[in-house]
Amino acid sequence: MRNNKIRMTLILGLTTLAAGCAVGPDYVRPKIDAPVAFKEAQDWKQAQPKDDQPHGAWWEIYADAKLNTLMSQVAISNQNVLVAEANYRKSRALVDASEASYFPTVGLSASSTRSHQGSGTTTDNTGTGTGTNTGSNARGITRNNSLSATASWEPDIWGKVRRTVESNATGAEASAADLANAQLSAQAELAQDYFQLRAQDTQKKLLDDTVAAYEKSFQLTKNRYAAGVVAKADVVQADTQLKTTQAQAIDLEVQRAQYEHAIAVLIGKAPAEFSLPVAPLNTPVPVLPVAVPSELLERRPDIAAAERLVASANAQIGVATAAFFPSLTLNASGGYQSSSFSKWLTAPNQFWSLGPQIAATLFDGGARRAQVRQAEAGYDASVATYRQTVLSAFQAIEDDLVQLRVLQAETEVQKSAVAAAEEALALTLNQYKAGTVSYLNVITAQATAFGNRRSLAQLDSRRLVASVLLVRDMGGGWDAQRMDDADKHPAP
Repeated sequence: MRNNKIRMTLILGLTTLAAGCAVGPDYVRPKIDAPVAFKEAQDWKQAQPKDDQPHGAWWEIYADAKLNTLMSQVAISNQNVLVAEANYRKSRALVDASEASYFPTVGLSASSTRSHQGSGTTTDNTGTGTGTNTGSNARGITRNNSLSATASWEPDIWGKVRRTVESNATGAEASAADLANAQLSAQAELAQDYFQLRAQDTQKKLLDDTVAAYEKSFQLTKNRYAAGVVAKADVVQADTQLKTTQAQAIDLEVQRAQYEHAIAVLIGKAPAEFSLPVAPLNTPVPVLPVAVPSELLERRPDIAAAERLVASANAQIGVATAAFFPSLTLNASGGYQSSSFSKWLTAPNQFWSLGPQIAATLFDGGARRAQVRQAEAGYDASVATYRQTVLSAFQAIEDDLVQLRVLQAETEVQKSAVAAAEEALALTLNQYKAGTVSYLNVITAQATAFGNRRSLAQLDSRRLVASVLLVRDMGGGWDAQRMDDADKHPAP
């Protein structure tokens, strides 16, 4: 008995010493060569810690109450977001399942059986058929009552469990970032659709005002024709221009309805259950300070997710490497077994067993080595994906910056064009009334003025959409700390 205790103490001591050993490479974040600044941000203010940057509810920078109300429904009703949330809970459960391997498996069983054997077979007192008939009655019926507990534990000597937990934990962190990215993408899409819908409302109002002006011109032309001042052709031209503009106003209803339907789906409603009242676009484009490229690595959830997947793939190399080493399992069992129910739970009927088991694979035809190469290839692929994600993020920011800069310059010029076109139209109308120019000049001036006003309205909506894209591509105020918080406080 003393030798058994010494043997078990030695095994447990060796297990404890080996507990710090985990085969496979320790994770080091892949190096990213980030530029010092964005090329297209030369005229932009660089973000500082004191700047009022969007955090969390980034859409509030647009100060639109209706947009705020719609955004509040995305996280709880958008089906794509709910899928990402369920996947995150699934990944957290996988971590819990892998952590269970740190602990022993304990089982308990109880049974009471009666069996009958042929008259030529004798049984011993345990009913195993080894030569005595103790435990059997005259009719050859054997009773066996058993109560036993078993325990089995495989110490994590080579770190296979730790690497598995590490892989699953970093995968859960990536899933948390995926959830944040799904929310950000849905929110950004909602903001874009909302502003484009409001832009349709603005253009509809512009077209309605233009139709009203053309109706006055048409009436003026009819009056002049009735007075014999102008030809019938002027009346026809004015009527054609009026009807064409009315058709354009009607056509806008298609795109507006489609944007409204898209918003309904984004907030988890059927299009038939949702509608937005008409309101023109009057939201100013906010001024957004731009973060330096290196900060983007901590501010974009898709980059964080890709980096965490690299860590997960790195841990899988350790899991595959651990298969080359032997496994040690400690088994223990004990209980009571008797053919008599009344004497079942007594000391003479007690049994137990305790001992280690070591198992190792000596030859597998190269299967384990192939699994290590597979894990290494998976790591290399995840590193490449991470770096490509970062490069794509840099490109997106550069695209957003140049778009906003060019649209801002274009807007300033377009405002001047609108003013010039309005002045030209007023002069042409006066000349037409004086009879010095034909109605064709009026139509040309009206079309030019209308086209410039419509272009200016479109530029306003394009700038707002571009600002949404810039906020989204900078992470929407998200940071890596949010992923850590989500991992510490899982979603219910």
